[in-house]
Amino acid sequence: MAVILKMYASILPVILGGVANMLFCKSSFYKRHNMPIDLGIRLKDGKRIFGDNKTITGFFSMIGFCMLFQVLCGFLGISGDIGAIARGSVIFDLYIGFLLGLSYMLCELPNSFIKRRLGITPGKTENAVFFVIDQIDSVFGVAFIICMFSGLWPRYFGYIALGGLTHIAVNAVLYRAKIRRNL
Repeated sequence: MAVILKMYASILPVILGGVANMLFCKSSFYKRHNMPIDLGIRLKDGKRIFGDNKTITGFFSMIGFCMLFQVLCGFLGISGDIGAIARGSVIFDLYIGFLLGLSYMLCELPNSFIKRRLGITPGKTENAVFFVIDQIDSVFGVAFIICMFSGLWPRYFGYIALGGLTHIAVNAVLYRAKIRRNL
């Protein structure tokens, strides 16, 4: 149980960052500044690269929120597997938060690219395979950063499972709160 709590402490800044980013993406500021990462460009197949749901503002706001919550967790002494390396270092927490947010966002892009090639509507999942991939794609990068800094590689797939299950639970809560349109 202590291991799972420590793992949750490690991913807490990303969980909080994701929720904050989802709320931010509902704001009028976001809606005015939500330029798609692919700039609306279509490939030779006539399909978008990533679609409208992957935006420059959303990409960088997720990174910013992860940085903010990583610093806050460090300040509160919620260290997890990587926090003990430089306990109390705001610079280290900013760096880790940046890497967690960046890896989260970068690891979502290949899934979006593949779904656009297959004609799957942005924000939707067509089957169980894509439902699972949608829950864990971003966690691959987050788990990599945590394991890279902690050296706890045996926990890598544990982080993916924990992150995926947590993603499903958080999405269900956000859906019930009418913040999220779909599960």
